[in-house]
Amino acid sequence: MALVTGTTIVLLVFGAAVFAPLLAPMDPITQDLLHRLQPPSWLTDGESRYILGSDGFGRDVFSRILFASRVSLAVVLTAIVIAGCVGTVLGLIAGYYEGIPGIIIMRTVDAQLAIPPILLALVVVAIFGASLPNLIIVLTISGWVTYTRIVYSEALSIKHMEYVLAARSLGASGLRIMTSHILRNALGAVIVVATLQVGRLILFEAGLSFLGLGVPPPTPSFGSMLSEGQSVLPVAAWVSTFPGVAVIVMVLGINFLGNGLRDLLDPRLRVG
Repeated sequence: MALVTGTTIVLLVFGAAVFAPLLAPMDPITQDLLHRLQPPSWLTDGESRYILGSDGFGRDVFSRILFASRVSLAVVLTAIVIAGCVGTVLGLIAGYYEGIPGIIIMRTVDAQLAIPPILLALVVVAIFGASLPNLIIVLTISGWVTYTRIVYSEALSIKHMEYVLAARSLGASGLRIMTSHILRNALGAVIVVATLQVGRLILFEAGLSFLGLGVPPPTPSFGSMLSEGQSVLPVAAWVSTFPGVAVIVMVLGINFLGNGLRDLLDPRLRVG
């Protein structure tokens, strides 16, 4: 049930993000101060062209939500791919060879975990400024350790199994064992972690943008929309309410999908 629900929500969200230029009724960054803080079309005095109302600059909230989901998913998925590849490779090396390589990598992981992600974001933005590439760097650095720890633990257990020992006795190289045996069996856990990381990083990206450390304006982002809407919340609640609901739906759908994939890919959770 969780897998079906999550898949449905994720497909709708991804479809809206991919086809945002076609679905958005208005340009998300074009300002129209004569129509600022217009209520949603179904409320009293609402205009039909503003489905979810307009913000303090007269920009269409619905169009900005569509493009914000597009930007958020692009940034988060890029960071997850990079972090997943780096973290998986380092986890394989640390788990298979242990010794000095494993000690260096895992102590680096411990050091990384001791640094709050928000502090890392502050340092990067202070030095390099707020931009999409810098945001991806922050998300990547804050996320690679999760994959390294997961793959490291999987590699420690898998490398002592009989089929791996048999492959080693037949002369298989360390690279072949890591890719053909360990990685193949750990891939299910990596996929589940990556799926669940999407929701976490969407929230993190929104939080950074809310603080002005993420997506630079005028590019739409959920965090900046929430930040802009808090000052007009008593008179125009829709400016921040609908972006907040969109974030909740996205994260819930992705978490449902992650839980469903975990149940599907982890044989230990299967009954019978």
